[in-house]
Amino acid sequence: MTIIMKPRDYDLQALWKPFTANRQFKAAPRIFVSARDMHYTTDDGRQVLDGTAGLWCVNAGHSRPRIVDAIKRQLDTMDYSPAFQMGHPGEFRVADLIRQLAPGDLDHVFFANSGSEAVDSALKIALAYHRARGEGHRNVLIGRERGYHGVGFGGISVGGIPANRKAYGSMLPRVDHLPHTHNPEKNAFSRGQPAWGAHLADDLETRIIALHDASNIAAVIVEPVAGSTGVLVPPKGYLERLRAICDKHGLLLIFDEVITGFGRTGRAFAAETFGVVPDMITFAKGVTNATIPLSGVIVRRQIYDTVINNAPPGMVELFHGYTYSGHPVATAAAEATLGLYHEEKLFDRAREIAPHFENAVHTLKGVPHVIDVRNFGLMAGIDLEPRPGKPGARAFDAFLRCFEQGVLTRVTGETIALSPPLIISRNQIDELVGAIAGVLRKLD
Repeated sequence: MTIIMKPRDYDLQALWKPFTANRQFKAAPRIFVSARDMHYTTDDGRQVLDGTAGLWCVNAGHSRPRIVDAIKRQLDTMDYSPAFQMGHPGEFRVADLIRQLAPGDLDHVFFANSGSEAVDSALKIALAYHRARGEGHRNVLIGRERGYHGVGFGGISVGGIPANRKAYGSMLPRVDHLPHTHNPEKNAFSRGQPAWGAHLADDLETRIIALHDASNIAAVIVEPVAGSTGVLVPPKGYLERLRAICDKHGLLLIFDEVITGFGRTGRAFAAETFGVVPDMITFAKGVTNATIPLSGVIVRRQIYDTVINNAPPGMVELFHGYTYSGHPVATAAAEATLGLYHEEKLFDRAREIAPHFENAVHTLKGVPHVIDVRNFGLMAGIDLEPRPGKPGARAFDAFLRCFEQGVLTRVTGETIALSPPLIISRNQIDELVGAIAGVLRKLD
């Protein structure tokens, strides 16, 4: 059957698209015009199975009526409320709902709008906390190689993806990086947490603390599972070791859960899945099912109390925030989303379907070009052997052909990353992985 392309009533040229090869895209654009549950619809009428939850964010599936209706009701009631010196009921309700989901004594929420803003907020809160304690000299921030913490200058400074850093010159001073944990020679085709690599956390103590001295270090920030760099799963005991070292030396530990938050690992937060409680958690994406931008930082009670109680009475305690922090439409979307997660028990569902997802993605072992598969929860990374002299070309070619076959994947470098909505069925998992296998078998 021949599908006739509908004429476009818009020009592609005015838009500069983010993280996109713009010339290539505009020569052969891939346009979605609607979405429902597990599928997008393209402008030529094709259905595309969403294997990535949009960008790791549409955890409950697309265009869920409960969330859409909540957004409409809020817009009919109040479009905006000032974020500074004023409040509205929704932001307090959502902060309390998130507090109830967070582990340990992480019970105060600071709202922002994107994962990048959440990370910069967490870093500033860490510095403000130590200053309020009388240790303002603690201003060294520790990230990790291959880490992704958004695109603000704070995030790219503690982040460790070279392409995100190389064009921008001077970044935050006094930043250092842990080594990443990915070692295919030791851990190729791992199911869940790899057995090798917990000792890599010791670099924090033996090299970084030895170099900077613990008295100068404010915080360590890591993704529990590194997502955007290609789904790097922490070795068994690694996060526990980081927590112990931070406790020993008085460092704050920040988990960037922008990707792993709200069900991706089968729990509300990966901190709960791994049994390691950090001092702060950043979140975004799944908190509103990606309908309206909302993000934030969940902080331990001690951090909040220290910053608040050491400021002069009547004064602003933290000189930080955004015009749209806790936006009423965003918090309405979040309240409906969190209710939907609870009503449909989607975190439990993700945990229950994860073994089928694991078995499915590991059937790709032995398929042409596949040199590694790793997974955790409803996340998987599939590494392809690069074409000589053309890094990333084979994976991007696979991405395009998968799209032509009606499945959406995500590519980072030479890795195909999968992170489907938590509502995905077993048959849809098989369809997704089967399409990838078919594409790879025909790829040169």
